[in-house]
Amino acid sequence: MERRRTRVAGWVVAVSLAAILVGVTDWSSDPAKSALSFAYQREGGDNRISQTLTIKNANTESVVPVLAFTALDRNGDPLPRVHVRTVFGSDSGRLVVPYGTFLDILRFSGAGEHQVYDVRVTVERLVAAKRRANVHPVTVEELDSTGRAVSKFTRFTTVRVTNIDPYPVTARVAYLVYDQPAEGETQQAVSVTPIGGLVHVPAGGSADVKVTGAAATAVGRYSGGPAVSVKAYNSQ
Repeated sequence: MERRRTRVAGWVVAVSLAAILVGVTDWSSDPAKSALSFAYQREGGDNRISQTLTIKNANTESVVPVLAFTALDRNGDPLPRVHVRTVFGSDSGRLVVPYGTFLDILRFSGAGEHQVYDVRVTVERLVAAKRRANVHPVTVEELDSTGRAVSKFTRFTTVRVTNIDPYPVTARVAYLVYDQPAEGETQQAVSVTPIGGLVHVPAGGSADVKVTGAAATAVGRYSGGPAVSVKAYNSQ
């Protein structure tokens, strides 16, 4: 994604498109917590994001989880002083997860943050989403003040969110800044700033979101940096 050895470059969303079942949502019952499973990947490798959590949802509807995390060391022992947060909000009810799989990105802070090799995940709450999540993830494009597509490393003023699926969706957009870790340490998002609020994206269409307030400040400060990213994710 980014420059340098840009580990975060290739945002390859782990969405099993071939495995996603469309149009079979059963709203008659509550989603089952046991239908969620998780896989943590500490290091994504070159041009891949580190510290990702794959969430697999075997419920046939899109769901909104509230997850709790315990950081674990290489021996599987808890690291009680490490605080775990997420980028997309699977720990706070912001992320809508489709049937199939999707990713969140974890952030660690506190004593022992560089010793995390795995996480233990607990599903504290799970509800059906108000609106179905995308089969094909929403995409973003950075635009300047004239509406021209530009690099995310410049001072863009608008983000265009595009939905190619044949039904409307709601999403949020975040501006991420990654650190430059020492050899052997994982790269993580050290700054996450929302761009706008909840975005309503029409079926097969796009919506433009202005970069204002804290987001404009962050873009002005970090544009030209070696590891920045703009990500959209289904939310409600």
